[in-house]
Amino acid sequence: MLDLRPVGYVIGLLVAILGGTMVFPLLLELYDGKGEWPVFLESALICLLVGGLLALSCANGVGRGLSIRQTFLLTTSVWLVLPLFGALPLMLGETQLSFTDGFFEAMSGLTTTGSTVVVGLDDLPRGILLWRGVLQWLGGIGIIVVAMVFLPELRVGGMQIFKSEAFDTMGKILPRAREIAKQISVIYMVLTMICALVYTVLGMGLFDAVVHAMTTMSTGGFANYDASFGRFSGSAEYAASIFMILAALPFVRYVQMVNGKTMPLLRDSQVRSFLLTILVLVGVSTGVLVTIFPHHPEQAFREALFNIVSIMSGTGYASVDYMTWGPFLIMIFFFVGLIGGCAGSTACSVKIFRYQLLFASIRVQVQRIRSPNGVFIPRFDGRPVTPDVLSSVISFFMLFVITMGIVAWALALTGLDFVTSISGAATAVANIGPGLGDIIGPAGNFAPLNDTAKWILSIAMLIGRLEVLSVYAILTVRFWRN
Repeated sequence: MLDLRPVGYVIGLLVAILGGTMVFPLLLELYDGKGEWPVFLESALICLLVGGLLALSCANGVGRGLSIRQTFLLTTSVWLVLPLFGALPLMLGETQLSFTDGFFEAMSGLTTTGSTVVVGLDDLPRGILLWRGVLQWLGGIGIIVVAMVFLPELRVGGMQIFKSEAFDTMGKILPRAREIAKQISVIYMVLTMICALVYTVLGMGLFDAVVHAMTTMSTGGFANYDASFGRFSGSAEYAASIFMILAALPFVRYVQMVNGKTMPLLRDSQVRSFLLTILVLVGVSTGVLVTIFPHHPEQAFREALFNIVSIMSGTGYASVDYMTWGPFLIMIFFFVGLIGGCAGSTACSVKIFRYQLLFASIRVQVQRIRSPNGVFIPRFDGRPVTPDVLSSVISFFMLFVITMGIVAWALALTGLDFVTSISGAATAVANIGPGLGDIIGPAGNFAPLNDTAKWILSIAMLIGRLEVLSVYAILTVRFWRN
């Protein structure tokens, strides 16, 4: 029988830690003299009490390490349980969200999707806005750890190809994993502080700079205003674009840089492909905006750069309503969201490396057709790619597309139109944030959707954030058998 105590112990600790982070919006509310601080105090006490009791009750089951099945269950359960507690301030506070809306908002925050059901952000207490930013910031660092520690070990979606350059999680190598994870956490915090400082220098208020720095580095996209990043313009858009790109690069490369090795980042084929893709897409979009729409070249470049980077990295900020840019660019934005950033970053969606592996496999198949007697081996970053990696990547692509189709079909059954259903499925599974159309597009939000649609999207966010395969694995009968 599967021992759930190690899983319960870790989840209990994380729930208690989540409750501990509520002290920051609590103190802010006390400083502002607003009446929201009892909400955060009550929510924090609930998290600390439930999380602490769960950890204590499961402490006697903590052994040498986690089994594969326990790790699968843990990675899914964490992102299912934490939104339940993260939603408490949103349900009890001024936003007065229902359980469905609160869970949706918290799930969107912790998975760094960035879709929101909250209306009237401009007038909300600062404590609520800060809490939304904290949720995304915690989700961002959590995703990095999952992508670098657990998913390579679980052989999910081809992530095992990064196992040798990151670290193993089982057995005696765990202390090294903790050390590298600690370095990643420090780097993540430092980049967030630098981003906040840059935003402040460029004219943002201190509070806006801090919250937007957290949601930028987590590639989450929660903003303090209904107009998203459209409240700011000019140099702030350039700065945000740079930090969104930095957040979408592999954090293990930053660890190597800190330890004196700068070449791996420059030689990483993921990084080069990611930057080249952005360059091409921004160039095409800028050309369209200058030639077809009355845009000044600098404005066209700035808006194209910011919004392309935002969607491709999965941040989901919007500085303009790009639904007015015509069908050609709208379709570009749809497909850009399905590309994603690099593995081991806070970015989401399919990820660049999977496309590289897919194209490498296709190229080898074409070569074998032309030269049946030749020996051709697909390679990634100069290394041979094993059949199990290719099989895992192809399985990921298949399940990703099938999941999008099922979610879109389910959304259509709730009464949503075709564009909203398709783009809603894509933005949830790929964890992008805004969709397309008048309802969930960059000028709208997800509040008008019915509760059934919101639950479908919440589940889709969870599946997409955990790389699809790890969630489906625990739904099989064999997983629960001895």
